Amino acid sequence: MILSLAAAAAMSSGSGSSLNSSSPLDPFDFSTSWSLAEDPSNSSSEPVQTLTPDLQPATTAVAVQEVSPWDIALCVTGTLISCENALVIAVLFYTPTLRAPMFILIGSLAVADLLAGLGLILNFVFTYLVDSSVEFVTLLSVGLLISAFSASVLNILAITVDRYLSLYNALTYHTERTVTFTYVMVVFIWVSCLTLGLLPALGWNCLRDESTCSICRPVTKNNAVALAVTFLLVFALMMQLYLQICKIAFRHAQQIAVQHQFVAISTTKGVSTLSAILCAFGACWLPFAMYSIVADSSYPVIYTYATVLPATCCSVINPIIYAFRNPDIQKSLWMACCGCVPSNLSLRPRTSSDV
Repeated sequence: MILSLAAAAAMSSGSGSSLNSSSPLDPFDFSTSWSLAEDPSNSSSEPVQTLTPDLQPATTAVAVQEVSPWDIALCVTGTLISCENALVIAVLFYTPTLRAPMFILIGSLAVADLLAGLGLILNFVFTYLVDSSVEFVTLLSVGLLISAFSASVLNILAITVDRYLSLYNALTYHTERTVTFTYVMVVFIWVSCLTLGLLPALGWNCLRDESTCSICRPVTKNNAVALAVTFLLVFALMMQLYLQICKIAFRHAQQIAVQHQFVAISTTKGVSTLSAILCAFGACWLPFAMYSIVADSSYPVIYTYATVLPATCCSVINPIIYAFRNPDIQKSLWMACCGCVPSNLSLRPRTSSDV
């Protein structure tokens, strides 16, 4: 766009200089308009009309792309996502004690959300500051977003599985869930998500046939439906796992508790936390997944924005749910900010009520 504006300005200045010079007028120059006038040299009774040029400055219309408020909202959301998750990554990286499998998964989730935020910012830059007609730019932007958001969803699923195993195999969990096994699982997640992100660049796009586009160009309708159905399966698996976690938490509470009032309060807190996590995840992603199945590129774009924006907000909520609520991460944040730990900060080990 910047290059086209510069070229238009150069053409305008060039035409102006040619009019001021002594070069003959070009009758095919569209910047010169012609009008009818009487020839004063003709002495006959009937006036003869001749064509004389009306020298008027040529005007060049330059189309300026209007910035959509929805794109501004997505860019602001991406900036907030990037700042939050960069803070989580910095805390995990500079705190040697946070190397347990649970923190590795939280760090992987933070990296995924950080890339998602950067993808939203780059998408805004590519749309308004770079020529978006270049296929490489479009494929790079959509590939980054697909990989990042897919990794975010799969890392949330991995954290859910980890919490389920920590309760189901409480006695053998710390021996079976080694750091090496967690790293292998994280590598598998990222390889799968990067493969999904490369599919549009490998030909799975609608750049050659616009009629096959989904609500998110250049992803095809079939690919968007496949991704949406996969997400629904992941969400159903998460619901089943959280239901099993609630059952195990209630059973453990009934077996080991002595004070019934404390058990009821503690277990109720755990169930409410699980419900909040699941409801937030579903409220963010379900509208976009369902709309991707039923809609295509012919639908109004405002509906796409209205479903994409809540989905991106899930990456804003993730650091709060999975990182900032953790007492160990809270302690590291307080130490980094003011060099002290508040007395009301609980440093007790996490139990089933904290999942």
